[in-house]
Amino acid sequence: MRVINSDQLKSILANLPSNPRIIASGNFSAPQTLLKIANDVIPEFKLHMLNAHGDIPNRDGITYETAFVGPAMRNHPRLDYIPSRLSLLPVLIRNFYRPDVVFLHTSQKRFDTVSLGTEVNILPRSIETARAHGGLVIAQSNKQMPYTYGDAQIYESEIDYLVEVDEPLQEKPIAPITDIQAEIGSRIASLIEDNSTLQLGIGGVPDAVLMALKDRKGMRIWTEMFSDGVLELSKAGTLDDEILITASFIFGSSELYQWLDLNKKVRMLRTERTNDPSQISRQAKMTSINSALEVDLFDQANASHVRGKIYSGFGGSTDFIVGALHSRGGQSFVALPSWHPKANVSTIVPRLQSNITHFQHSYVVTEQGVAACFGHSQNDQAINIIHHAAHPNVREELVAKANEFGLL
Repeated sequence: MRVINSDQLKSILANLPSNPRIIASGNFSAPQTLLKIANDVIPEFKLHMLNAHGDIPNRDGITYETAFVGPAMRNHPRLDYIPSRLSLLPVLIRNFYRPDVVFLHTSQKRFDTVSLGTEVNILPRSIETARAHGGLVIAQSNKQMPYTYGDAQIYESEIDYLVEVDEPLQEKPIAPITDIQAEIGSRIASLIEDNSTLQLGIGGVPDAVLMALKDRKGMRIWTEMFSDGVLELSKAGTLDDEILITASFIFGSSELYQWLDLNKKVRMLRTERTNDPSQISRQAKMTSINSALEVDLFDQANASHVRGKIYSGFGGSTDFIVGALHSRGGQSFVALPSWHPKANVSTIVPRLQSNITHFQHSYVVTEQGVAACFGHSQNDQAINIIHHAAHPNVREELVAKANEFGLL
């Protein structure tokens, strides 16, 4: 590994092959210094990031690639969306989307390693693939990035160039939990037992679930991501101290990042480990909690497309739903409000007209109630969804459609 400055990096990047593919840390770990220099000196390049937030290079000549669309790439005309469940994305990187350059956002050097900190995800596979095929691995070492353990630890011999920076980390905006989210979270929490293992998606409902679980004991975390809610469970003594908290990426507040730094109770693993359904299924009472935009009478959920256009992606939802249902005592929840206030439509629909993101859940949960699905016939699933999850204003219409479909 060679420590260089920004001017030296400009010279290195200016000599890359035409239209290189750059895989960069995503979520709230975007390596801003490296991305800015790339934007300045590389005429054309492909930028591959997962769930990109904030300011990223955006001009003619830059094509975006991702398997999970974040706000920084959403609805972009030069977006190339890659359909993939998260557990399989490392396979695609190894075989089809090999990087010419990998941009890392790391901690400061500690002994002979740096840490990927809050974002591990697909980066270990990206590093391995770049090194196997003549690509470069470049890190921006940030004194504000927490040092985390597990697959986050990268030896300096795996990095070609390192640029030292001191820049604040992106923080997750604080969003108050709505009454509907709190009601859904409470309904889900009532079905979660002590000593369960949790996977939580992103948003108000997962946060509400965690708030409602503070009186539980022996809870465990095996998830692709977590935020400040897990810190609150740790403070409340809810978590099993003998079991490591396992995740692949994290975003939240500065307090969360400080808690993470050198915290040996948190183990960061690469995506193909955290999201492996066979690994997930081995966790005690594995409980998967994911959101959706709409659910139909066949217990099929759309969580990825709006008006037929890609909004996010599969993410890890399918990995964890399958893993949870194979776990002894496991269960899978899909959560959503029963009514979309802006569009003024029901989120429980007769049959999805959009893309199917995932299906076969233990329960569909709205503020109206809890509809049991797994272990029931498709007729009983439909009846339960209509009477326990759908808004009262559409139940009569849904019953008529269910009759048309031969479900009643």
